[in-house]
This record gives sequence, structure tokens and C-alpha cells, in this order.
Amino acid sequence: MSKLAAQDKFLDFSDYGRPFAKIIANQLKNTRFTPVHLTLLFAVSGLVAVYCMLNAHFLWAGVFLILKSILDAADGELSRVKNTPSYTGRYLDSVFDIILNFIFLMSICYISDTTFMLALIAFLCIQLQGTVYNFYYVILRNNSVGGDATSKIFETESPKAFPNESQKAVNVLFAIYLSLYGVFDRIVYRLDAEAYKIKTFPSWFMTLLSVYGLGFQLLIIAVMLAFNLVNFIIPFFIVYTIFVVFLIGIRRLYLTH
Repeated sequence: MSKLAAQDKFLDFSDYGRPFAKIIANQLKNTRFTPVHLTLLFAVSGLVAVYCMLNAHFLWAGVFLILKSILDAADGELSRVKNTPSYTGRYLDSVFDIILNFIFLMSICYISDTTFMLALIAFLCIQLQGTVYNFYYVILRNNSVGGDATSKIFETESPKAFPNESQKAVNVLFAIYLSLYGVFDRIVYRLDAEAYKIKTFPSWFMTLLSVYGLGFQLLIIAVMLAFNLVNFIIPFFIVYTIFVVFLIGIRRLYLTH
């Protein structure tokens, strides 16, 4: 099952790892490997990237950041090919993402001339950027005929677990997820409270938004590391947030049906 119906698909700059993710998922389809195993592997890949950063192996750090993005996509793909949707995997994936993002930014702070306060601001900016992208993307997925609705537009209460998972595990992970992401969800909702009423968004708008997807954010970091632009990474992501206002303004002013 695709995340979107054919008419709603768009060029997603943050999803460059999807073709490789599909290959991995198809290779693992008939094995005992589960989507959660891939989620754990992308966490390991992220930690290896941190190790490489701290030891000034910047090119390898970028490689493992990109590998992390591919594995991040592969866990969802494996869930789809095995037909084992899981809220446990969905929330575990998101919890690992935000924790790793924080570690990435703090590691970059440590090896650069950036202050902790600026690194913290950059982390908040990256999370806000990602939430903007996810907000509109989840609206599109939920409204797309036959689209993937595992992620909800409004995450307010723990969902009912699928038959293949524990309700207790879902409840615990949902509580952690809400504590980490809830504030960003509320901020974006307040910025565009009417967006959920829109049935679809044009592909060009979603493509523009995709530069705020986590995969593309990590690609930017990987490229900047490869070119030894470590001191510019944190300031870049702070300034990069300016375009959030521009994109939300486009939606509110021009995309109203």
C-alpha cells in the first residue's frame, strides 16, 4: 500500500532514500526481520554518524546520516510489504528521530564554534520545520483515497493497538511521543488552524514543503559536513526557518479549497 493515491503523489526531496528502502524491504519480506529491527538499525546508524562527527570523520558522518534516512524509510516499507501496520513502530520511529536530532545538533555544537544556546535554538527550529512538513503531509495522506492513515492529523489520544502489538506498549510510546512533539504540533496548528479542512494540496506546494522533511535536513547536514562547513550548520538551520512563514502564508492566502 502506498502512502498516497496516484493523483496526490509529488516529488519529495526528503524521500530520496525510498528506492533503496524498497529494495531492503523486499529483500527482508520473507525473513524474520521486523520493521522495529530496521528502526533500531537506523538509530545505530545515527549514533555511528555522531561518533564520526566527534572524531572529525565528516565524510563518513554524512554517509551514516544518509544511511539513517534510508533505513528510516525502510522500516515503513517493510511494514507495508509484510502488511503489519504498527503504532509501536510509528511512535518508536518518531521518538528515535527527535532524540537523534538533539544529539546531532549537540555534537555539532561540541565540534564547532557555536554556543549551546544557538544549538538549542537550531534544534527547536529543525523540529518546527519538520512538523510543518509533516502537518501538511499527514493531512494529504489522511484525505488521499487509499492513503496511509497510520499517522493522524490530531494526535490527542492513544490509538487502539493493532492485533500484532501490545496496547500497553502503544500507550507508553504515545505518551512519550506526545511529550516530545506535542508543543510543536500545537504551534503549527495555531499558525494554520484551517489547513485540515483542505482536501488536497497541489504537488508543487508539497514539493516545496519537502525541503523541510527530515531526510532533506540530514542531507543538508551531510553535504555541509563533507565540505567542512561545520561552523555554518547551526546558523543555517536557524535562518532556514524563515521560509516556514512564507510557505504557511502561501497555504492560507492561495490554497483555500
